[in-house]
Amino acid sequence: YALAFQGCIEVICNEIFHGWKLGDVLEFAANAGYQGVEIAPFTLCSRVTDINDAGRREIRVCAEKAKMEICGLHWLLAHTEGMHLTHPDNSIRRKTSDYMVELVRFCSDIGGKVMVFGSPKQRNILEGITPKEARDFASNTLKPAVEEAERREVTLCIEPLGPSETNFINTADDAIQFASQFGSPAVKIILDVKAMCTQSEPVPQIIRKAWPHFAHFHANDANLKGPGFGEVDFKPIAAALREVCYDGYVSVEVFNFDEGPEMIATQSARYLKRVFEGVGQL
Repeated sequence: YALAFQGCIEVICNEIFHGWKLGDVLEFAANAGYQGVEIAPFTLCSRVTDINDAGRREIRVCAEKAKMEICGLHWLLAHTEGMHLTHPDNSIRRKTSDYMVELVRFCSDIGGKVMVFGSPKQRNILEGITPKEARDFASNTLKPAVEEAERREVTLCIEPLGPSETNFINTADDAIQFASQFGSPAVKIILDVKAMCTQSEPVPQIIRKAWPHFAHFHANDANLKGPGFGEVDFKPIAAALREVCYDGYVSVEVFNFDEGPEMIATQSARYLKRVFEGVGQL
């Protein structure tokens, strides 16, 4: 798959396997052709601080046995309480900031390299807050996590999401501008196909313009299903990733689970393999 993906590493987000043990997820994903998984913390625990050192080592051992990578974390604040990136209440922002640091530590402890900050509900600009105030709140809230990410060699990826999901950071340009203020190699952006489809620019053009600012890539369809399950053609997307020499993770992230985890995982992997192999033959 590394050859077919021109250096990219194909992984899958674990929340589609709702109710499965992590070991079973890793085994199935490996057999389906993936090289790793991306973990949503809420699938493991209420808070990552609930998992002690032994539990974290167990996750790493589980991945090693399956010969899989834990690429990192996403849905960082989903299913948490009292967390918000841009909230006017300083105590809420402090709680969020402290937990983000804990997430960085957890990500590093289980062998992860990237953290995707999406969590649209926990970053929305609330009524009465100006965009500048929201940016200032968000940057100050994330600063300690960025410093910890530098120490732990973890990359925090800011995720632009469509306006139907959030009113804070909707485009790749927005995300790049926000990430650049930290002046840190530990802060990049992520590109998500579903989110990019909400923009007026073609997805391949966004990819070319955003490089080299993105360090992670979510593969899905505008219909919230997996790649190959809708109308989005991944051939020009794969070509654009190849053109900019992207060699990071291509992670299957799905929001509509109608087909079931087995079919979603297997067919998404086959489709992406076929697409990237085709690009490699151009």
